[in-house]
Amino acid sequence: MVNSMNLIRPTFERGQGIFRLLPAFVPFRFNQAGGRLHLHPDDLYPLGLEYGSVKERWFCSVLHAFGKDSSHPEIGFSMVAVDAHSPEKFPFRDAIEELGRDLIGAELMDQYHTWPMHAKFFDYQKPLFHHLHLMDSDAAALGWPGKPEAYYFPVQLNNYPGAFPLTYFGFDPMVTRDQVKERLRDWDQRDTRITELSRAYRIELGTGWYTPPGVLHAPGSYLTYEPQWNSLVGGVFENVSSGEINAFQNLSRPLPEGQKGNLDAILSLLDWEKNVDPAFRQHYFRPPLACERGDPRIAEKWITYGNPYFSAKELSIAPGEHAVVKEEVAYGCVVIQGHGAIGPHHAEAPGLLRYGQQSADEFFVSETVARNGVLFRNDSPYEPLVLLEHFGPNHPLAPKAA
Repeated sequence: MVNSMNLIRPTFERGQGIFRLLPAFVPFRFNQAGGRLHLHPDDLYPLGLEYGSVKERWFCSVLHAFGKDSSHPEIGFSMVAVDAHSPEKFPFRDAIEELGRDLIGAELMDQYHTWPMHAKFFDYQKPLFHHLHLMDSDAAALGWPGKPEAYYFPVQLNNYPGAFPLTYFGFDPMVTRDQVKERLRDWDQRDTRITELSRAYRIELGTGWYTPPGVLHAPGSYLTYEPQWNSLVGGVFENVSSGEINAFQNLSRPLPEGQKGNLDAILSLLDWEKNVDPAFRQHYFRPPLACERGDPRIAEKWITYGNPYFSAKELSIAPGEHAVVKEEVAYGCVVIQGHGAIGPHHAEAPGLLRYGQQSADEFFVSETVARNGVLFRNDSPYEPLVLLEHFGPNHPLAPKAA
């Protein structure tokens, strides 16, 4: 934005070290919108039919959803609101560049030079195609890190389950590489039904999963909260999904030009041992883990944990109560139920948003403020104030394993 650097520090100081972020809605052409993002139905196609309907909302993002060379390079970027009564805004990424350690802390700034993760809601009516995200070694050839991700299924945002509330992960432990290769060989001739070789798990609301890079997954149709690493590279292994045809180039895209038709090279993108792990659920299912602060006004649980990249909590403040909550690191958060205040900011879960409208449900808390403590106030005498909080790789209390 023009002169955005002149806005950053004054906004940071007025917000007492907490930024209020604007909704970053992202459209895609594939699949169908689930309708659970609180976006007005008239605004489902904000960029026109060419870009498809809005199916995701990204949080504390420094990434272009479509790439910086697209006609809409702003899509995917989180923007910081300057004031509730002003249209002025600036990119969250610019704020990190300007404030550095004051915003995200010395450890993350020195190691990554930016906020290294983001979170999203993805909201699809139908299940997604069976796909994977690249491991570090394969992603590096494309100039990206690998992409681990995690899922949590919030009760508050899932008033209906969509068309297929089950998620496929990897392959059955008895499946062989040759069986997978045989399916991929028929990509342009028939529906290969690749998920016949996989395993589906019925989604349990209020729980989650961790998906390492190189592991195939076809997420089910509940709205999903997804913390993830800052990367956008992967490959689609399902040629027909929910009646939609995926071109072979979606499978071979991560490979260099001379290898795009090489099925062995394509299979090398898989972390085979993890895909056929007979104890997959034991290793990667994430039931919530309660946190004990000794304060009856607060209910808190870890919902993403057991990986070296990111973690997340669900925080609930009881009706009519307030509490100061301290964390050791910077974090982003989104309100999913209730209304009240976060520090000096009014906070509320949205009812219905127009595309481009300001909201009071997304925030980023700087590290020093997080350590000193943030006052969360619930102004409702009836409902809890509930937030999802996403952290980078440096939260010292995040559980290391399930």
